[in-house]
Amino acid sequence: MDIARQTINTIWADDRGVSGKGIGIAVVDTGVYPHNDLVKKKNKIVGFKDFVGKKEFPYDDNGHGTHVAGIICGDGYESNGKYKGVAVESNIIGVKVLNKKGSGNISDVLAGIQWILDNKKRFNIRIVNLSVGMKDIEGEKSALVRGVNAAWDSGLIVVTAAGNNGPEEGTITTPGISRKVITVGSSDDAETVKIMEDLISDYSGRGPTKECIKKPDVVAPGSNIIACSTDKAYSPKDKYYPTKDIGYTKKSGTSMATPMVSGCIALLLSKYPELTGKDIKLKLKESTIDLGFSQAHQGWGLIDVKKLLE
Repeated sequence: MDIARQTINTIWADDRGVSGKGIGIAVVDTGVYPHNDLVKKKNKIVGFKDFVGKKEFPYDDNGHGTHVAGIICGDGYESNGKYKGVAVESNIIGVKVLNKKGSGNISDVLAGIQWILDNKKRFNIRIVNLSVGMKDIEGEKSALVRGVNAAWDSGLIVVTAAGNNGPEEGTITTPGISRKVITVGSSDDAETVKIMEDLISDYSGRGPTKECIKKPDVVAPGSNIIACSTDKAYSPKDKYYPTKDIGYTKKSGTSMATPMVSGCIALLLSKYPELTGKDIKLKLKESTIDLGFSQAHQGWGLIDVKKLLE
């Protein structure tokens, strides 16, 4: 996170006190563990809903969702600020739809999106982070695409992963193929990384979609990202959180690039709360650095916080 934050220029926001304050980000994932970076100084996990184990309080028996949450708003408590997230004063609403193996049912993802719609005012949810995806089989007719489109149309900013099935063209995963949402690829996927036990490179999903929509929209760092780890064995008994240090872990994929962009959008919304999804897309388009990759690989380019907030 220390290097990734430099890459996307978050220091510019830090120096000006822009920190995503009060912006709610729903993390639709494997859950979120109450890591010290997320709860010690201030509890940033303001809401939690579990569609898998039906537990009341936050936990994560896989680790993926906690890593994502750390990228968004971890404050670096356990690393003296070294591995802090992008928007440290934003809030996380954990929506657990994936099991301990990281897989799940489309029906649970859709139920999660509906729950977010029902609770968006309560938690000031402005952004939905979906670091999940499946192979594009049904195109834009798929239930998952219709679900994220409904969330977008209701005023939520949906940020989703391009998937790790590159480098061939047409490898964006569902729901990242949606023409409405913001789809994020990895800017550093030339590095050889471990994803799901396989060593791969050039993994970031490439556009266009079957409907010839240009995707991804933007790219951000996604390779070898060090962020919050989890205690997979932890089961929440009550609202009191464990205090032991769990430390950090390294993960790679467009799943890690996606929360970088969610964090950047939280910074933008904390400064200009009236912006709509359309406004943000137009702003993102002007706020990137061209890496010299093809459009099908990088979209508009690498997100740059300074350009975004200026």
